[in-house]
Amino acid sequence: MRRLFLFWRQGGRDLKLLWRALRHPDRPAWLLPATVVLAFFALDPLNLALPLVGAVDDLLLLPLALSALTGLLPRHLRETGHQPPA
Repeated sequence: MRRLFLFWRQGGRDLKLLWRALRHPDRPAWLLPATVVLAFFALDPLNLALPLVGAVDDLLLLPLALSALTGLLPRHLRETGHQPPA
């Protein structure tokens, strides 16, 4: 259970990083479409039709996809504490 909690805590950090990267002027061109695909994946109707599959989807696959997406970001966007220029 502790591992799952740590896994989700990291997912929160990845969400914050993704939000900062989306607002940064030097973001890669692929980031916005990839984030839209990830959002559709999180909100897909499979969560309502098959609750067990939706739970696995939300608990495991979504944080893994989010982590992979933030791992593909350029280094200057992944650095912690980096704020976009004003």
